[in-house]
Amino acid sequence: MKYIVILGDGMADQPLAELEGKTPLAYAMTPKMDELAAKSEIGMVHTVPDGMSPGSDTANLSVLGYNPRKYYSGRSPLEALSIGVPMKNTDIALRCNIVTLSEEDCPYEEQTIIDHSSSEISTEDAEVLLEAVRKELETDIYKFYVGTSYRHLLIWDKGEVVDLVPPHDVLGQKIGDNLPKDEALREMMKKSYEILKNHPLNIERKKQGLNPANSCWFWGAGTRPALSSFEEKTHKKGAMISAVDLLKGIAIGASMKVITVEGANGGLHTNYEGKAQAAVDVLTKDGYDFVYVHLEGPDEMGHQGSMERKIQAIENLDARIIKPIAEGLKACGEDFRMLILPDHPTPICIRTHTGDSVPYLLYDSTDQQSHTWHYNEAEAEQSGNFVDEGHTLIDYLFSK
Repeated sequence: MKYIVILGDGMADQPLAELEGKTPLAYAMTPKMDELAAKSEIGMVHTVPDGMSPGSDTANLSVLGYNPRKYYSGRSPLEALSIGVPMKNTDIALRCNIVTLSEEDCPYEEQTIIDHSSSEISTEDAEVLLEAVRKELETDIYKFYVGTSYRHLLIWDKGEVVDLVPPHDVLGQKIGDNLPKDEALREMMKKSYEILKNHPLNIERKKQGLNPANSCWFWGAGTRPALSSFEEKTHKKGAMISAVDLLKGIAIGASMKVITVEGANGGLHTNYEGKAQAAVDVLTKDGYDFVYVHLEGPDEMGHQGSMERKIQAIENLDARIIKPIAEGLKACGEDFRMLILPDHPTPICIRTHTGDSVPYLLYDSTDQQSHTWHYNEAEAEQSGNFVDEGHTLIDYLFSK
């Protein structure tokens, strides 16, 4: 038996009047998920423990079977594992987004945050800009590291875990009330704006109709993580397929295989086919028992507030990930259990995460049921199935 988790990041949402009262998941054309739902168990799962921040960090740890209350030490340290940063026990890691501020003729504190991803900036462009910041601001205490796209890292030697606000939580708002209370971090953010706003690369980006990547934004502080081995915990040999450093970092911390797919970029236009084929290959050719396939697109489109593009991301997930993986395993004669779910909702109307429960679909190729279900939030809730502790769901996946 092979086991698959297909994670549509931020895929869950709220009903929208523009979609006849449906969510993007319910409105999207998802024939493969609906076909599977009619033969599966569907239900709701609470992935983020009450009182914890509803992020992809806590939620994906939960889906992988790691209780966030026990294992979570911050988001950025997990990303540091992926980037290969050798954290000391006294180090604090912080996410360093390169964001778009409004460039109004006013003090930094009065600027408005326009885009948390700077038009989904390429890693190549971001590296140029981060190098300009590094030359001016890096010291023996603060070190910058390049990650992926807009997602980068700051290591603070002998630092402290301070409360910091994620940029996607304040989109469209003036930033003053959400800046770090720590004076050094706040001043570095202000100086980064002075360094980047007239950088030649940003001038060129604006000419191309792209948002300028004109300020660093620090958040997600945490200490060095310590995850137990996924294989020792589950007795399953596991692999991770994701373009996002956070997920790669979780996998590295859990001693799972990390598969890099060329052209996978964490955006709407990623290499779906490459990810699907890599999933089939690692299960059928490389002898692995379990693969976790993570797609960032629905979450990014939720943060952008784009209903149409979120629907497109969900339809791509259905047609270009779920269908080829299910059909590829069937063609190879493999029995499999497939769990499909989001990690958390990223509702279009608020453009950030919530801690609400999310719908899951559990398909077993050897035990097909017969229902009239479709896979969406409303019908999953109507099923009456509910998993209160998200980190136990993977045990349910492996129970057969």
